[in-house]
Amino acid sequence: MKPFCPSLEQYTRRQSCEVRIGGVTIGGEHPVAVQSMTTANTLDTTSAVAEIGRIRNAGGRIVRLTAPGRREAENLKNIAQVTSEQYPDVALVADIHFVADLASVAADYVDKVRVNPGNYNDPDGEVFRALIDKCRRRGVSIRVGVNHGSLSSRMVDRYGDTVEGMVASAMEFLRVCQEEQFDQVVVSMKSSNTRVMVEAYRALAAEMLAEGMNFPLHLGVTEAGNDIEGCIKSAVGIGALMADGIGDTIRVSLTEPPENEIPVALRIVEYFEGRASHAPIEKVQRPELYNPYDYQRRPTNAVGRIGGANVPVTAGELSDEERALLGQEVVVLEAVSGNAPAELRARILNLWAAGDNRPVIVRRRYDERDLRDMAIHAALDFGGLFVDGLADGIWIDAPAFTPDEVDDIALRILQASRSRMSRTEYIACPGCGRTLYDLRGTLARIKEATSHLAGVKIGVMGCIVNGPGEMADADYGYVGSGPGRITLYRGREVVRRNIPEGEAIEALVELINEDRK
Repeated sequence: MKPFCPSLEQYTRRQSCEVRIGGVTIGGEHPVAVQSMTTANTLDTTSAVAEIGRIRNAGGRIVRLTAPGRREAENLKNIAQVTSEQYPDVALVADIHFVADLASVAADYVDKVRVNPGNYNDPDGEVFRALIDKCRRRGVSIRVGVNHGSLSSRMVDRYGDTVEGMVASAMEFLRVCQEEQFDQVVVSMKSSNTRVMVEAYRALAAEMLAEGMNFPLHLGVTEAGNDIEGCIKSAVGIGALMADGIGDTIRVSLTEPPENEIPVALRIVEYFEGRASHAPIEKVQRPELYNPYDYQRRPTNAVGRIGGANVPVTAGELSDEERALLGQEVVVLEAVSGNAPAELRARILNLWAAGDNRPVIVRRRYDERDLRDMAIHAALDFGGLFVDGLADGIWIDAPAFTPDEVDDIALRILQASRSRMSRTEYIACPGCGRTLYDLRGTLARIKEATSHLAGVKIGVMGCIVNGPGEMADADYGYVGSGPGRITLYRGREVVRRNIPEGEAIEALVELINEDRK
């Protein structure tokens, strides 16, 4: 498979075709667009439009709404009518799950329809071709949205729960679009695991290039969680791709009010603006050493607990004896250019090419005075290096914050990149019109009860749509199964069904404690 980007030394945006989503155009030379999704019930027109307005006023002009059933799909007509009157510059997207036929209903009213290939039991593609015909007539675009946890049984049987299966699932639908000469298509390859997500987008970009396709890419990390944790996880996954010019629109999924997602997404986009004018980066001597499609840790000598098979360290963890080894047995690389990820990657790859097996700690200074801004920028700079297994330590210089605050951000970046698990991992969906309980309050209470369980992954999902599939990477799952009812999972196995909400957190803790005996 060929490299996904034209150069490891020069920032260049991936070339994509233009796709119109109502009054918004993405791809081509257009700026990366930001978007969000409503959490109101799609049957509640007033509440849905109010949320659309808050997202729009925050800076998001593409808004997605769930349409889990026919009534919700039909009510998109009312929502679209009111939205066009109050917020005419907003593009509406229908999110279709399970019932593929509802995409055709929604296409009568919205600007884009998102479909999940995992929900089509249609080997010949006739149902999807019919949707293309309708969308072409109405000027509606389509998002082919592949999710790691919800591949079709046919794909899982053939490829397993893998990146290869995700790419095959997307390409099957994109080839139909190509055959039908329909280019108003956007693609997403989402996962809550940033390593899987990054590899999937890269592999898809390369596969599309090989087959002469240039559809725009919608980037996002599913179920990223809330607060600074969710911001960092999204920045690690999205940033690893945007650093190499991949991505035409992004959605930061936070378990918070949807309008809160937009400022974070805008910070990510703004950080990459003007990047093509960065200072020259040293030439990578042996680019074949770098495999962006399959994780491999750069082989290094172990120097105490740095490098080798050790998990990456933070600067705050280094003892005086370990600091004395820096520069001799351990290399510290400091980013100074306007393209830190590529600059650091090139230096590390050239050490590798020269046979220098010393561990590498990557370093950069941040003068931001807002902790969240600093955390997002550091995650954008360093996250991809750890997703790719290239670095052995992280050193954040941020004089505006305490050493403990800085070290906490560094550890969160390592956890988000799946290179070191030092705390409980929460795979929490942002909520939508399908959510059946107080998702945000529940997540806070679950964190309070389980935050001491380092390395345990807990999925907190609003409904069964985002339940068993999207928390595929979790050890335990807490999933809304009906009004006021929760079903608990161990991995993908149902352990207890329809527990009253008031008893469910205690039951979850009991389950985890029982297993940990």
